[in-house]
Amino acid sequence: MSKNYTRKDISKMAEEENVKFIRLQFTDLQGVIKNVEIPVDQLEKALDNKMMFDGSSIEGFVRIEESDMYLYPDLDTWVVFPWTPEKGKVARLICDIYEPGEPGSEPTPFAGDPRGILKRVLQEAEHMGFTAFNIGPEPEFFLFKNDEKGEPTLELNDKGGYFDLAPTDLGENCRRDIVLELEDMGFEIEASHHEVAPGQHEIDFEYADAIKACDDIQTFKLVVKTIARKHGLHATFMPKPLFGVNGSGMHCNMSLFKGKENTFFDKKTDSQLSETAMQFLAGIIEHAQAFTALTNPIVNSYKRLVPGYEAPVYVAWSLRNRSPLIRIPSSRGLSTRIEVRSPDPSANPYLAMAAMLASGLDGVKRKLSAPEATDRNIYVMSKEEREEEGIKDLPANLKEAVDNLLNDEILVNALGPHAVEHFAEAKEIEWDMFRTQVHPWEREQYMSTY
Repeated sequence: MSKNYTRKDISKMAEEENVKFIRLQFTDLQGVIKNVEIPVDQLEKALDNKMMFDGSSIEGFVRIEESDMYLYPDLDTWVVFPWTPEKGKVARLICDIYEPGEPGSEPTPFAGDPRGILKRVLQEAEHMGFTAFNIGPEPEFFLFKNDEKGEPTLELNDKGGYFDLAPTDLGENCRRDIVLELEDMGFEIEASHHEVAPGQHEIDFEYADAIKACDDIQTFKLVVKTIARKHGLHATFMPKPLFGVNGSGMHCNMSLFKGKENTFFDKKTDSQLSETAMQFLAGIIEHAQAFTALTNPIVNSYKRLVPGYEAPVYVAWSLRNRSPLIRIPSSRGLSTRIEVRSPDPSANPYLAMAAMLASGLDGVKRKLSAPEATDRNIYVMSKEEREEEGIKDLPANLKEAVDNLLNDEILVNALGPHAVEHFAEAKEIEWDMFRTQVHPWEREQYMSTY
């Protein structure tokens, strides 16, 4: 629920909590958290939306000749970091990015601000009569030991498996401290457990409207990394840090509401899924190969999206089966939702959610029909069998995914050409750097033979 903080509330809380510094946070196109830290005596200026920064220094924003940007704090994102010292606490406000208008006019929302892009797509949903797009994310991460210099190693801190307990799960204390810090910051934690791979963990927090959910994902990453470091550990949201074990995903449960009504629920159908839910699902399937560039945005993402490690590889859906891209959890009524299982935690959450929402809305607008559910284990189906069922593959690498995105007119228009072009340019450089690198595997395979 929105806190509806006022300027007076913020100033009062800053004084009562002995806050000395405020971080004005935002997220760049790559999903990396950025911030401008100001002393508390500059708070009023920040609340007046007068704080500026150099946008040309942020990857994917603007050129040097158009660099001035304004930070517009969202007052409801105010939180005091509980791990900062009592004598000088640090708080944060998440900001939207605005650019100066013409002389004499007001600043306007910046077309390349990921949070602003999600807000634009949400406005489209509102125009269609929907009042909320709710997201329940499930981000996973690995914990590695740090060396004596505090740098991360490849040594895991446990040998635990799914739902294991201490002493097998040596990350339990760290995970518990993370949960306590998150709860101090207002998170409602639903579950915390060891995941399938050694050193892999998951903490699930309550669903929220799309903007808050994405803010929460970014805050979650920051807290996990900060508390892990206090335990001498390095937390990574890299999708596949180790060969031969499951990678880290960020399954996204989503639903559309009109007032208090979950539009995905219809008790009259056999599946109790509404026409809107099926159309939304069809839109997700239609655009999955394109939005994968945003839900799985780094070279390493595609080391996770391979058969055999529970990550989805094929564009299909099911009410029960966990091998397709989309699963429909069994809960109904207000909890009816669609779970998209491909996203990973390296994704910029604002762009990923905007792309999936735009895809689903396109299905609703065009009244698309979803294919039949696939209740077989797709991993054991032959290519011919998959083709007969009309099951497509997700992109095999980042280059293929970016090409698919650029060719999807609906998503390019929904996200805006500025953001897509700058995102694609950065990803093409990333792919080229990877493609031209000589990897240890190549030397092991070919050095002696050739």
